[in-house]
Parts: sequence; structure tokens; C-alpha cells
Amino acid sequence: MKVETYEEISDNTPIPEQVTYAKDVKPIIDANCISCHAPGGAASFQPWTNYTQVKNNIDNIIDRIGRPTGDPQKMPQGGSLSPSQINIFTKWKADGLTEN
Repeated sequence: MKVETYEEISDNTPIPEQVTYAKDVKPIIDANCISCHAPGGAASFQPWTNYTQVKNNIDNIIDRIGRPTGDPQKMPQGGSLSPSQINIFTKWKADGLTEN
């Protein structure tokens, strides 16, 4: 399997600083994902309430948030993250999935 570079898989909007979970990713998760991906939520079977859970699911998250509108598996349900928000997840993975 070919490993794609950040430039190949991003929308090429530069993010010069290192992306971290606490500073960049967690606020997006809290605002858009946690209502389902937490105890009591529709996707509570796959919780994303902490760094380790999100890190361990990053490939699935990038896949699901990047799907085209109309795809029944696109997340978040009923909406979409902005290209810049999706880019944050992509860059976080490229930067090594740093927590803080």
C-alpha cells in the first residue's frame, strides 16, 4: 500500500504549525462528533471521548468525514465538516498524532 504524503491527501491549505489533539482536534470532535460518539449516543459503541480513542480510529475518521455528500456513511450525519476542519485531521495524522 502506497503511503500518501500530506500534500497528496490534503486540500493543500497550509497549516504551518504542528497540529495536536488537545489544541486542534478535540474541539472539532467535541463540537461535531461527541453527541453520538459518547456514552448514550447513537455511536456509543465507538466512543471518541479521549485522545487514545480518537488516535486509534483516525483512519476511519478521515475516511468517513471525507466521503462525498449523499454517501450514507459520511459523518457527521446530516452535515459536513469544512475542508479546513478535515485538513486538520489529515495534518494531525501526518504530524504523528501528537496529544499536546
